[in-house]
Amino acid sequence: MKTLCFILGVLWAISLKAYAQTDSMEYSPNKIYHFSFVPLPAVASNPANGWMFGFAPSASWYMGNPATTKMSNLVGNLLYTTKKQWIFSSRHNIYLSDNSAILIGDWRYFLTSQPTFGLGSSTPNETSENPNQPGVYWGEQQMDFTLIRFYEAVLKRIGDSKFYLGLGYHLDIHTKIKNFITEEADPLLQFSHDDYNLSKGFNTDRYVLSGVSLNAVMENRDVAVAPYERNFAWVQYKINPSFLGSDQSSSTLLLDYRHYFNLNPQRKRNLIGVWGLGNFLISGELPYMNLPSLGWDMFGRGGRAYAQGRFRGANLIYGEAEWRFPLQRDKDTFGGTIFVNGTTVSGGKPNEMLGGMSSPEKLFDKINPGYGVGLRVMINKEKRTTIAADYAIGQKGNSGFYLNINETF
Repeated sequence: MKTLCFILGVLWAISLKAYAQTDSMEYSPNKIYHFSFVPLPAVASNPANGWMFGFAPSASWYMGNPATTKMSNLVGNLLYTTKKQWIFSSRHNIYLSDNSAILIGDWRYFLTSQPTFGLGSSTPNETSENPNQPGVYWGEQQMDFTLIRFYEAVLKRIGDSKFYLGLGYHLDIHTKIKNFITEEADPLLQFSHDDYNLSKGFNTDRYVLSGVSLNAVMENRDVAVAPYERNFAWVQYKINPSFLGSDQSSSTLLLDYRHYFNLNPQRKRNLIGVWGLGNFLISGELPYMNLPSLGWDMFGRGGRAYAQGRFRGANLIYGEAEWRFPLQRDKDTFGGTIFVNGTTVSGGKPNEMLGGMSSPEKLFDKINPGYGVGLRVMINKEKRTTIAADYAIGQKGNSGFYLNINETF
């Protein structure tokens, strides 16, 4: 808690200093430059939350000379949804002067709900008894829960290279978890969440995951919030020991790679972006809501066409490609996108409590595709701040409308 208060205090001090800042031709490593704060009223939408209303403040600035320092950014959410959820979050990428270090943060407080469908890539939309696991539901099951998340990583630049190494701390607290379905539940059937947690020795209404991570980043993008060229890579190995507060010890590996291929040097907004993401359980056991899951990336942008958490398992691989292009001959105010994505997850280990009755899927046994189109409106050309509206279609009737700030990846 002291660490959280300290970081909040630093960011608050930065914001106060930035408002008082005036531009200077003599750059100093102790000053902040070109700070802009956009307190946008928010009207957003996605399948897991429905329509969201509130504020989505964003900020961008330079922690040093803009010629040698990448632009820092912070995106927040203060939202209430049509599904009676409260969402408070702040995500940031802060580049210190001359790119000497990066601070990557993901802070959330959710009073929320979302459907879960069981483990694996073949879970259906409709609620029924799992044929591979008698006595357990699969298909849509609603969950109410409260989430407190504090993730913060600090990475130091290696010499003058594009590479960074550093450590992070990660805390997830899930509480007040309740499962239900829209119709009357069968008392003889167990919810997927509860069945999994009981079989692995976790509580069904509250659990904690607390750990440290070793991070390696290659940051080669021109502008992180809306790149036009080059690439980005992030490798994170996370250890969640019980002595730090985790209910059980475990370790996970995150692999994230993004590449941007410019198609026209004269119109750099015309490009193809590709994104590959892998999230793997390496050792131990994770509670249900901490298993790798679609749409739980840092900014919650993966898996357009499906609700957040639609596919969940011990391991997840996700891929996406998007063509971004301008819609005006000489201006960049309006743009469009065409995208396609695919998700595969493994279903986890056989349930020993049921005598190994479950039949877990392996990665690539099934791939769930999604595709769609989008509109982009650039509201700040210098900072590339963009409002994004997308419509995506998946398999078996899954679809969704997405309204966000900044590019998807």
